Amino acid sequence: MKKLKLKELESCLQQVDTFESPKLLLEQYPTRPHIAACMLYTIHNTFDDIENKTVADLGCGCGMLSIGSAMLGAGFCVGFDIDADALEIFNSNTEDFELTNINMVQCDVCSLSDSMSDTFDTVIMNPPFGTKHNKGIDMIFLKTALQMAKTAVYSLHKTSTRQHIQKKAAEWEVKMEVLAELRFDLPASYKFHKKKSVSIKPNITEKTFEVNKFSLN
Repeated sequence: MKKLKLKELESCLQQVDTFESPKLLLEQYPTRPHIAACMLYTIHNTFDDIENKTVADLGCGCGMLSIGSAMLGAGFCVGFDIDADALEIFNSNTEDFELTNINMVQCDVCSLSDSMSDTFDTVIMNPPFGTKHNKGIDMIFLKTALQMAKTAVYSLHKTSTRQHIQKKAAEWEVKMEVLAELRFDLPASYKFHKKKSVSIKPNITEKTFEVNKFSLN
């Protein structure tokens, strides 16, 4: 497989189809191509946690992070999501890109940990932030990811939850480090969004997001 540069990866991810009718209860905000590309490229180039590795993508949606991982040479990548409609788009995307090192599973991510403990080298995810009807679901996703991963978990979280996540990481005896702080340009996916996008200023900590790494060894 050709080695992709960052701009090439982002260009490919811009062609990934996303949610046609996002579901509010599932907090279906797609990971933007630029953010996905930067996140995955860092995981790949700085930490060598994608190429030839088994990768899980929890709450994969339409497959943005899974597809990017597959393009960067993952040994095999599996996306997990509860929504059949999202996985139908995911499947169409993988066919369009002719990817063979990728698969998807429809399931409740919150019930995965017992059956898939220590199954994947790396877990990546953009979990629900738990800001609407699912308070605390981000921590359930994180705990599940930590149980499934052998080496590391890479996850997007609200910067405002950093102290809480650090406390949980300490309780779970895993090392946490912040890799990047960024604006999450959420698309106007839902009817209650009056503007075209939610403009989040990077200097307002409570409304920024970050990529966190959780190391298991």
